[in-house]
Amino acid sequence: MTYLAQFFDTIEINTSFYSPLQPGHAHQWLDRVAANPRFLFTAKLWQKFTHDTTLDVQNSGPPPNPGRPSSLKASRTASSPSARPSAEDERVVRAGFDVLRNAGKLGAVLLQFPFSFHRTSQTMEYLTALLKRFADYPLAVEVRHASWDDPEIFALLREYHAALCNIDQPIIGKSFLPREAESLEAMGGRSISPSEESPEPIGYIRLHGRRYDTWFSDDPTIPSHERYNYLYSTEELTPWADRIQGAGEHAQNVFAITNNHYLGKGVVNALQMISMLKGAKVNVPEPLRQHYPELEKIASMPPEKPTLFPMGKG
Repeated sequence: MTYLAQFFDTIEINTSFYSPLQPGHAHQWLDRVAANPRFLFTAKLWQKFTHDTTLDVQNSGPPPNPGRPSSLKASRTASSPSARPSAEDERVVRAGFDVLRNAGKLGAVLLQFPFSFHRTSQTMEYLTALLKRFADYPLAVEVRHASWDDPEIFALLREYHAALCNIDQPIIGKSFLPREAESLEAMGGRSISPSEESPEPIGYIRLHGRRYDTWFSDDPTIPSHERYNYLYSTEELTPWADRIQGAGEHAQNVFAITNNHYLGKGVVNALQMISMLKGAKVNVPEPLRQHYPELEKIASMPPEKPTLFPMGKG
């Protein structure tokens, strides 16, 4: 983490999705990024709030899509209110997050919902309750099913000053499409100027890669990491650089997270994105430039060890 903080101003904490962030770990991470005063953490909310307690959306939601991959049938559901997260669950989640927030280093909390979480009256009620429950944090909501692409959800998020997470994912079946502009107009609202009112707290973007063949695969022979084994081309990143810039016109902070993490590909694409946004070359980790020759064109410094042959040519 200390090493990455030399190159980036944010890291999305993924471990907090699987279990609550331990306060002791949070304190250690603060120490490790202290050399970068701009650094902010973002963190996923515990899956008990977004996955393990999902309402019975397959019975109450839209009719099933005949082309939907079979892996979606195994989504976890719990229709009993008693199965919902308790006050103790909330307490342990807050214990870790508050260490970061009290240090001024919690940039966002991400509420990431699965594709199986469709928009219904029940799920709208649940999401509203969750936004109220954690309204004191800067929130971003990631929904992946196209049923959420509706002015009602945009209005709800604006009410709680939460960001809609703009995502790049394989578009299969009724997948949520990327927003063409990260602005209030794109979310069914109106633009604002600084003279009228304050900008929204955050904007949030996540790039998952475009592995269509593994995104919803049920094949047990395919390793799980292959779902995120994808390297974006410069041409694929360019529209997202525009979206990030658009989000910056309406938010105090914009977080762009590359989730195509296999073999450091997310780091490669993040560096390329920073170079695009700055219009300048950037500091590149030496180990990566040896494996990804495309980084040479954006590297601000020459290789530590000169080579006889062009990078990546054997």
